[in-house]
Amino acid sequence: MVRGRWRSAGSAVLRVVTVWAVSTLTMLVLAGALPDFQLKADDGDSITRVALTAVWGAGAFGLLGALVWPLAVRALLLVPALVLGLLAFFLNGSLLLVALSLIPDGRGEADPETAVVVAAVMSAVASATSGALAVRDDEAYRRRLSRLAHRRGRAGGDDGRNGLPGTLFLQLDGVGHDVLLRAVADGLMPTVASRLGGEEPTHRLTPWRTDWSSQTGASQLGILHGSNHDVPAFRWYEKESGEVVVSSRPASAALMQRRAISRTADGGLLTFDGASRGNLFSGGADQLALVLSIAARRGRSNRSRAGYFAYFSDPANAVRTALSFVAEVVREIAQSTRARLRGDRPRVKRGGLYPFIRAFATVVQRDIVVAAVLGDMLAGRTAVYADLVAYDEVAHHSGPHSRDALKVLERLDRSLELIVKVAEHAPRAYRIVLLSDHGQSPGETFQSAYGLTLANLVRAGCGLPVPRRAARTTSASEARDAVRTALHRPVPDDEEEPEHPEPGTDPVVLASGNLGLISFPDAAGRATREQLDRHHPALLSTLANHPGIGFLLVRSEEHGALVLGAGGAELRLDADADAAGGTAGAGPLAVFGAGAADAVRRTSSFPHVADIMVNSWYDPDTGRVHAFEEQIGSHGGLGGEQARPFLMSPYTLSAPVADGAELVGAEQVHRVLRRWLRECQGPQVPLTATEDSQPRAETEGQIPVGERAVQE
Repeated sequence: MVRGRWRSAGSAVLRVVTVWAVSTLTMLVLAGALPDFQLKADDGDSITRVALTAVWGAGAFGLLGALVWPLAVRALLLVPALVLGLLAFFLNGSLLLVALSLIPDGRGEADPETAVVVAAVMSAVASATSGALAVRDDEAYRRRLSRLAHRRGRAGGDDGRNGLPGTLFLQLDGVGHDVLLRAVADGLMPTVASRLGGEEPTHRLTPWRTDWSSQTGASQLGILHGSNHDVPAFRWYEKESGEVVVSSRPASAALMQRRAISRTADGGLLTFDGASRGNLFSGGADQLALVLSIAARRGRSNRSRAGYFAYFSDPANAVRTALSFVAEVVREIAQSTRARLRGDRPRVKRGGLYPFIRAFATVVQRDIVVAAVLGDMLAGRTAVYADLVAYDEVAHHSGPHSRDALKVLERLDRSLELIVKVAEHAPRAYRIVLLSDHGQSPGETFQSAYGLTLANLVRAGCGLPVPRRAARTTSASEARDAVRTALHRPVPDDEEEPEHPEPGTDPVVLASGNLGLISFPDAAGRATREQLDRHHPALLSTLANHPGIGFLLVRSEEHGALVLGAGGAELRLDADADAAGGTAGAGPLAVFGAGAADAVRRTSSFPHVADIMVNSWYDPDTGRVHAFEEQIGSHGGLGGEQARPFLMSPYTLSAPVADGAELVGAEQVHRVLRRWLRECQGPQVPLTATEDSQPRAETEGQIPVGERAVQE
């Protein structure tokens, strides 16, 4: 044991000396290359003197970085997170200027702007050298990466839970089953391909079917918390409060999470020694980073922002991510310009702040989440669930099958490769499960195809005045709202629907991909078909017969849940034999395939379902839909690849479903993941009523102990 300690100490000293030497050489090279950076007196110095000056300067800079940088970054968490990345450059440059001032006889000198460049290069070189040396030393590599995640519990792992394996659930947001297969076949995702193919494949690929609301809010809530009851769409209007709930807003995410916990009486999938990274919801985890449902809270209990500190506490991370951020902005501008010059169709606007939002999703969020996952594995966490939103954000604007989006998948595969390699250094084995929450369906927007928005079509059907100039349609984007949260910026009323629509006779029309929701605030409860026909006799026929609309869901006083289609077609979901048997029958849902009637019927039972639910047209031959938002790759309703995500699991875990059976709904996926945790960890992962086919009735006031992060 003593010999091992001496060996570790010797390795640590060797790494420090090597990094110091490399930093010294880097400083000498930069001093020779940059005219405004010098390491010698004005009257000249010998080579030996200059070298000693560089040794002194590099050592002072390294020591200041180790001592001052973490404290400064923690203090800077009071500023918006994205600003922190920019301040990192200036902070690093300031530390270099301080280090140069400590050199005897004033031999170190640099202009402030030159100091920023020199500090960035030296930090990157030093980090790369330290990392390369640490990889050769398993313990050092493990300690270094463990520091990337902020922890108040145990650090660096314990006994590996007596050798029991941990489980990593990695969500590739918006990646459909067919898109994944296509990327693997085209050689874009070799890490995934190596596990699905070859002589001895290690993982199975299982498609699953989403609920009617095929979007992250509904899917991830069901997966992490076992219930997505009463989540009819990405955004919806609640009459009793007069508020619009939006899944990507912190307050709304917290509300959705509390409701799910109350319904299941269970904290979530991650209540036992879990970590939640980059998600909308916590899943009951104690370790949180970039989790939206707690982002609205302030104080010590909000540990979500600790993810920024954990990552940016390493100056090289700040430099690398900032440079990648700028490169991604330039990449997006170049790609959108080429698309415009080629005259690509369909196309949506990609100017304004979008290049920066895309860079946040594809660089900042990815880097922080991956770093947190690496730290979690090296700390031996039992269960980790992380979401990478990069593909989903790019596919919305470039298309799910576009070259731009597929290139993002290629980069995500490299992140997965890094995770797999680091898992080899973890104190326990990890079973890595790859999954998605939904896919995306391509297609021209409703407004582009027909020259008006759904809101204006509704107003016309109600006999209300229609503006000559259509307003810009709200676009659902988790990344957009995540950027606002990181910047502490409220949602501008001119960019989003108001949280409190003015009461009156005008309908509230909301969009969730190719799913539209129409509510009448002045109608008590859910308006029936009969009421709508009395007050707005032309509305339902105007909507049902529009070529861009596939079907409507309304409630009839006489027939219950009713699906309306073109030409007077109707499907009585509560009465028709075909619907009761779970098939779409010959009605308006036939084109949407098996299971559509069940999904629509379930949504119709939700307390906050809209008065009229509108699903866009869908072409089964091309898989295209019409989004009611400004998106050419969309999800949120029925039709095409959006409702067909994937679940990729190792063969060491039991099959998700029996042969020939279909995995349907996010709540069933939750039960599968919960079963896998039991297979890995035994009975200490509790099974609750979420394992039953029927959800438990709402339980007032029961917040499980494991769900500390959302207690009020």
